[in-house]
Amino acid sequence: MKRVAIVQSNYIPWKGYFDLIAGVDEFILLDDVQYTDRDWRNRNRIKTATGPRWLSIPLRSGPRSRLISEMTVADPGWNVAHWRILTQTYRRAPCFDEFAPVLERLYLECGSDRLSEVNRHFIEGICSILGIGTELRRSADYRAAGTKTERLVDLCRKAGATEYVTGPAARAYLDEDLFRRAGIGVRWFDYSGYPEYPQLHPPFDHRVSVLDLILNTGPKAAEHLKTTPPGAPRRAPARL
Repeated sequence: MKRVAIVQSNYIPWKGYFDLIAGVDEFILLDDVQYTDRDWRNRNRIKTATGPRWLSIPLRSGPRSRLISEMTVADPGWNVAHWRILTQTYRRAPCFDEFAPVLERLYLECGSDRLSEVNRHFIEGICSILGIGTELRRSADYRAAGTKTERLVDLCRKAGATEYVTGPAARAYLDEDLFRRAGIGVRWFDYSGYPEYPQLHPPFDHRVSVLDLILNTGPKAAEHLKTTPPGAPRRAPARL
């Protein structure tokens, strides 16, 4: 059995995104599709003393029909600015001193001007911290054909998948019959029931970047995920 998930890249995603990565054998970043404004591709939320705050990567303007992989960063100093905000917000978090060097390096070494590469840089780095060893690939690597569900089926077929794992929002558009005809099962990932953890700035909110989980729980962060990489034991977060 080979389980595959296919999702657009997000900037410092929430814990559920990494839970999905941990629950499959291969995770494909679907970045050769239309970029959507006011979405998770270039922004995410952190929890501050005054409530949730968006951290957004500024992007260059251009044609509205651009792919995610074609989006470029407008301000080369965004990474320094974001790390400064994170430091101000989480410097009193229980595990900030332990994990700040790793995260600071992730930010300061992020020099690409391509949004897709920026997102992958952080996804790979956070997977390392959480002990997730799932293989990450780009959809462009497979040159899949078709649109919508047809394309997802073709990606799964070319990746050798026997099961496609996807979130509940896909129920609105996914044609499961196309997967069945291709001999590929569909499993719906469940994002409900996550336990709360001691959050620096209450009241508790699940809908924030995974960085909040890491800086508040440190080596226990992986324990707040539901799944582990297939065939691998759960590991404590490791330094990059």
